[in-house]
Amino acid sequence: MTRPDRLDSMLAEADQALAAADRALAEGYPGPRAGRQPVHTVYLPAERFGPGLAAQWGRQARTSLETWAPEPAEFGRVMGLPGGLAADVRSRVLAKLAAEPIEDLRLDFEDGYHGADEDADARSAAACLADEAGAAPPFTGLRCKSLERPTRQRAIRTLDLFLAELLARGPLPPGFVVTLPKVTSADQVTAMTRLCARLEEAHGLPPGALLFEVQVETPQVILGADGTAVIARCVHAARGRLTGLHYGTYDYSAALGIAAQQQSMEHPVADYARAVMQVAAAGTGVRLSDGSSNVLPEGGRDEVAGAWGLHARLVRRSLERGFYQGWDLHPAQLASRYAATFGFFREGLPVAAARLRAYVERTPGRVLEEPATARALAGYLGRGLDCGAITEPELAALTGLDRAGLDELATVR
Repeated sequence: MTRPDRLDSMLAEADQALAAADRALAEGYPGPRAGRQPVHTVYLPAERFGPGLAAQWGRQARTSLETWAPEPAEFGRVMGLPGGLAADVRSRVLAKLAAEPIEDLRLDFEDGYHGADEDADARSAAACLADEAGAAPPFTGLRCKSLERPTRQRAIRTLDLFLAELLARGPLPPGFVVTLPKVTSADQVTAMTRLCARLEEAHGLPPGALLFEVQVETPQVILGADGTAVIARCVHAARGRLTGLHYGTYDYSAALGIAAQQQSMEHPVADYARAVMQVAAAGTGVRLSDGSSNVLPEGGRDEVAGAWGLHARLVRRSLERGFYQGWDLHPAQLASRYAATFGFFREGLPVAAARLRAYVERTPGRVLEEPATARALAGYLGRGLDCGAITEPELAALTGLDRAGLDELATVR
């Protein structure tokens, strides 16, 4: 047997032995999800949703900035920004609050909901969302109750009523997602996947139109009784419908017996849960979101500045750990959300752009870039573009790339 024949034989044997593993890898780990990921999700009790909500939150956030951080120096000090970035970031934050104050809005029918008639509120919120088509945030959806036995019927009924009213007034909005809270098993994700298919059939939606995200706020979904990471099974049980895993700061901490005053996104139990989430979601196209800070920017100057400083620090901490999204609960938190986010991207822009340009142009430098690092650099700059921290002319000037070229680098495997 000649050497080429021998190599061909060995390759064929390896291909046959690994065919099932190759299929499983390609199907289960397709790589990053295409498109923009919002930097936050605003959770709003459904009964409080009304026309112009996003613009109203933007105005309230701008008023807070003008009242409590009217000058760049004070803004930078409160938000923890380097002095050279404060004026630039503040102007970008103000522009963002005017143009797109909320990126993702979730109408809450679970813990935050305190309405007296959920049927009526589901119809009313859906009607308002449909009527807001031109003014709504680019990403929207609702959080239903959990699929645990006590709330299962209510969750399904609200989803059905909401979709019926929404679709009676127009198409499903782009970027529409359902949030499933308090998941404890992969079986609940399987049930939610089937429920989405049934709702699509009932309301005339195309297959795969309904997507959902899972809130990670129970210990059972992190570590099962058999010692396995249940959250990993949840990711693959959704059959492509799962868009994200959202960490639930306070439910998860409380379930582990953490004292109320110690419950935080930076507690060690939160770091552990998020690390498991991160490994479970890697390569699957399922995105990650951190939780929220319940210290709200209300009161006098010191109270507002303290809440902003805490929130900005937590947002920055999440970004540094690869969690590019989080929850916001109050209009004034938009100011610290965008201050920290824009600061993160503006501060890293010169070095990231230079490293990527050197990689593209094969310019020798102090750092030998791997293709995986180039993908990470391109992904970082793409996120900065998506949220408005970076502009396309800046990108072209610093890297020599347009958006299409950047996206190609970010997705090539």
